[in-house]
Amino acid sequence: MTFDRTRALRLAQETFEIEAAAVQGLKARTGEDFARAVEAMLNLRGRVVVMGMGKSGHVGRKIAATLASTGTAAMFVHPAEASHGDLGMIKPIDLVIAISNGGESEEITVILPVLKRLGVPLVAMTGNSRSTLARHADILLDSGVEKEACPLNLAPTASTTAQLALGDALAVALLDARGFKTEDFARSHPGGALGRKLLTHLSDVMRKGDAVPRVLPDASFTELMREMSRKGLGASAIADEAGRVQGIFTDGDLRRLIEKGVDLRNTKARDVMHPGPQTIRDDALAAEAAQLMEQHRITSVLVVDSEGALVGAVNSNDLMRHKVI
Repeated sequence: MTFDRTRALRLAQETFEIEAAAVQGLKARTGEDFARAVEAMLNLRGRVVVMGMGKSGHVGRKIAATLASTGTAAMFVHPAEASHGDLGMIKPIDLVIAISNGGESEEITVILPVLKRLGVPLVAMTGNSRSTLARHADILLDSGVEKEACPLNLAPTASTTAQLALGDALAVALLDARGFKTEDFARSHPGGALGRKLLTHLSDVMRKGDAVPRVLPDASFTELMREMSRKGLGASAIADEAGRVQGIFTDGDLRRLIEKGVDLRNTKARDVMHPGPQTIRDDALAAEAAQLMEQHRITSVLVVDSEGALVGAVNSNDLMRHKVI
């Protein structure tokens, strides 16, 4: 069979149009029942149990995962497995979202009487308001579409897109009602980039104790260079006996002094330091240190405690090593 590029591109465009129309069509049909579903899940003592067969099942797994990651306890239970023991996972304090475009999936309809006997609230997400699933539902969410994007109008395409969008709408409404914040999302995603940025504190990544390069203001330039070389930060703090930061000296400062031809042999640390350097509190997030470095175009920052005493140092390499940046 000869591949027709023009036809493929035309079908792609039509698919986008049909599926976009399917999602837009939800707006007019999303009303009081949607609000009731959100309220029921918000006040739930148990978990949201999502069910679906075939492609609706794949969508259901994604909806359950999205709910769980945004503050709503949720899980997916396969309807066929539910008939063979997994119904034991569902408790009377739970709520079930059953997804079926036609509303007549046998694996779902066969367990509806059991769910009723358990007294579990049932939210039906279906495109057929006269179906068995719809009739048994306590709350009906209409996910119907005019047609599938499939040229044969058979493969679930626009209908699953509508289901997915409706599930996302539930999750968004719920996270807003719960006052779910960025920090809460990070706690659900500790292994991701956002989790690292919002859960990694500066104290977790900074250099501490003897690893922090520091000299007294009266230290000779030779002592300063030895401290920088020994600690490998690319900079050294200049702090007084009490640990209060007086200044900083960096590799860049050294390069600029050499370019100017300054005689460094008899200089002291206070003579070459950059006074009033950027510092950051030790209880800050590592991401805040990264932002400070970017804002001021520096590669190292000194860390101080609540009293302003030097307690650490961090550079861009430290942040990269811990995947903060």
